[in-house]
Amino acid sequence: MKKYTFTEKKDTRSGFGAGLATLGRTNPNVVALCADLIGSLKMDAFIKENPTRFFQIGIAEANMIGIAAGLTIGGKIPFTGTFANFSTGRVYDQIRQSVAYSDKNVKICASHAGLTLGEDGATHQILEDIGLMKMLPGMTVINTCDYNQTEAATIAIAEHEGPVYLRFGRPVVPIYMPKHTDTAHENKFVIGKAIQLTEGADVTIVATGHLVWEALQASEQLEAMGITAEVLNMHTIKPLDAEAVLNSVAKTGCVVTAEEHNYIGGLGESIAGLLAKNTPIPQEFVAVNDSFGESGTPAQLMEKYGLNDKAIVKAVQKVISRK
Repeated sequence: MKKYTFTEKKDTRSGFGAGLATLGRTNPNVVALCADLIGSLKMDAFIKENPTRFFQIGIAEANMIGIAAGLTIGGKIPFTGTFANFSTGRVYDQIRQSVAYSDKNVKICASHAGLTLGEDGATHQILEDIGLMKMLPGMTVINTCDYNQTEAATIAIAEHEGPVYLRFGRPVVPIYMPKHTDTAHENKFVIGKAIQLTEGADVTIVATGHLVWEALQASEQLEAMGITAEVLNMHTIKPLDAEAVLNSVAKTGCVVTAEEHNYIGGLGESIAGLLAKNTPIPQEFVAVNDSFGESGTPAQLMEKYGLNDKAIVKAVQKVISRK
């Protein structure tokens, strides 16, 4: 089995900042808006180099979405930035009416998603945002796994015509995906195309975001137990790469989905719907069990809520027993 290693850790929000800075130099139509969180969204480099293409809206997220929608009419490609909770729940009406319904080319970029926001607690740890956004017709939903993939996704969505929700986080995590400049690499970032990280015959693990690294760690532990796991990095939740999932489960006969989100409305639910319509097989969910989060360190919360490699191994053992 292919082994994945890393030499450094970075937060995925910094990958967004790097990608946005690149776009500032390469795409004159890209503009950025922020709701008083420049430092948290790592927008500093873009602003320094492109001061006339940045708009500080302040703590007025609904207004930010409305302004972004308006900017698209003039051919601009607006990237909005704030915490995931404020990027979705606080402004859902504006996104639905002004962006999704009218198919505006707005890129909604959301940091500090999920439990790994940590000490800020349940009020900021949104675990419903993927469900909210994937239900909107025409909305592309992307949840990246590391710094490099977030940088690559940020650049890629500027070329995609239509509304996008890009989700990333605050904690430092291993960097193990290739740089976006490596265009010939087999793992090149393509919207809507899952990346197969390992090959296996016993179980398919479909993971997204911070849980991709946990899935890779779980696959190594499973290999030591004589279980081969095929790990898919499902960075794009909508449109879902149905072909990749169905081809994998045709070999393995069971699946575990892993995400830092409520099991209701997330990646696992999308996979379950796909399987129900095509090839019903056993599935186990590694996700938050329909609850809010709480204050704690990211590691403590991932352990308590069962969002780590140990939880994935346990889910794999359970799903294989159901085959």
